[in-house]
Amino acid sequence: MLYYLFDWLDRAFDFPGAGVFQYISFRASMSAITSLVIMLFFGKPFIRYIKRKSIGETVRDLGLQGQKEKEGTPTMGGLLILAAIIVPTLLFAKINNVYVVTMLVTTVWLGLFGFIDDYIKVFKKNKNGMPGKYKVVGQVLLGLGVGLLLSFHPTIASTKTTIPFVKGNEFDYAWLIGWLGDWAQSYAWVVYVLVAIFVVTAVSNAANLTDGIDGLATSTAGIIGGSLAILAWLSGNVVMANYLNIVYLSDIGELTVFITAFVGAALGFLWFNTYPAEIFMGDTGSLALGGIIAVFALLIRKELLLPVLCGIYLVEDFSVIWQTQSCKWYRKKHKLPAGQIVPIEKRPFLMTPIHHHFQRKGMAEPKIVQRFAIIGILLAIVSIVTLKLR
Repeated sequence: MLYYLFDWLDRAFDFPGAGVFQYISFRASMSAITSLVIMLFFGKPFIRYIKRKSIGETVRDLGLQGQKEKEGTPTMGGLLILAAIIVPTLLFAKINNVYVVTMLVTTVWLGLFGFIDDYIKVFKKNKNGMPGKYKVVGQVLLGLGVGLLLSFHPTIASTKTTIPFVKGNEFDYAWLIGWLGDWAQSYAWVVYVLVAIFVVTAVSNAANLTDGIDGLATSTAGIIGGSLAILAWLSGNVVMANYLNIVYLSDIGELTVFITAFVGAALGFLWFNTYPAEIFMGDTGSLALGGIIAVFALLIRKELLLPVLCGIYLVEDFSVIWQTQSCKWYRKKHKLPAGQIVPIEKRPFLMTPIHHHFQRKGMAEPKIVQRFAIIGILLAIVSIVTLKLR
């Protein structure tokens, strides 16, 4: 909204300094600062309000050191994260930009599903929250909508994306159904929509799994968001896009304003979420953070880079899948009766997701988070370097 106000002031009255709002770099910086200010200014009052309302985390007993101390910690901090993303975006971004609108819808949509889940856990005293199938339905519908938008919108429709580490780095999903001959291009949107659904569901769930110890989800999300900001700005700058030989996307640079608010919100929340956490984000935050990353990557045509950029999420997700399947194979092989658990020494991990495995080994939470953050920074650097390494 401020963009339109200062644009009018600049054109109508030649208002001093108003022209600076034409620069994405300025508005992105202001978006990040505003997001941080919202988090730091309202964080403490929000925590006090949550405490007064007795909205505390119900922690399942997993036998982990220090777990009992987390019982009753204020939760649903994701509401503050969402506000710190949405408000700066509305203030500093061009609201008529289709990419910005898509990201705002994504934020509200998954935030709503996460809020319902937290509400059931906190107020209905149901530790299981919303049934998983309903969360998946919400993620699938979002992926479907984004896939259809990017396939049929009159100004941004395309089934092409960027593939890392390859010199001719444009990849068309139509090639996957090349056996259809002349029909391949006509039905490429089906493949693209399926990919979009998979990406949104996988990354959103993986981010949710990562939210298991103090500061882990917010620190990794902030690092990933910073990388996406760089990639979005490069993709929306015709000079840099041509220099790096990546897909130039007109108007995509406006997403930099949104994603810097995302980074500011994640880092601002980390102020209160570092060990020992004063507040948890709950599913209101974790589902939204993962979905935002997934949809953002799809919009800037960098979804094939997510296995590298979101390597932490990938490992967290894979550890759960590997553990579950290994236990199933062991039970089947040794014909264990119902109710008898698989011996710990026969499992790939002491506990999953993998951050709990390191907790079981006696590693302190802050050390796990710091090491995961270091790995996340390395993966972010590699992801950006892929623009030149082909």
